[in-house]
Amino acid sequence: MSMKGPIISIEDDVDDQFLIKSVMEELDIPNELLFFSNGVDALLYLETTQDQPFLIMCDINMPVMNGLELRERIDKNEYLRKKSIPFVFVSTADNPVVIETAYDSTIQGFFKKENNFEDLKNRIMVIYNYWSYCLHPNHYKPGARRA
Repeated sequence: MSMKGPIISIEDDVDDQFLIKSVMEELDIPNELLFFSNGVDALLYLETTQDQPFLIMCDINMPVMNGLELRERIDKNEYLRKKSIPFVFVSTADNPVVIETAYDSTIQGFFKKENNFEDLKNRIMVIYNYWSYCLHPNHYKPGARRA
């Protein structure tokens, strides 16, 4: 994890993308925000980038490859596992079975996607602040950049 790395948002709803972008701007979060509308596109980026993303925020229900399938593919990929990118779900899917399935993988959080701007802003602020203060294994590897 790099404090300066991009924040990856995997969200297929353009209205939700707009809200997330607006929240990040209002919170003055300096990280680049990259949107992907499905898990396949996000996985391709993650497998090929040399960047060390700061955080992945992922929806559950998306076309082509949903969030649970994406998390499973990340878990099975040694290159991505070693990057230890914090991965949280931000979704309207609050079904207990979905939540339990999500936590059977190696996610670091599951958050309800809020419908109003202020609640979404507070939720994203909590997520961002938590990961800003969290220690990360890649900070301590020889040659790792500290941000």
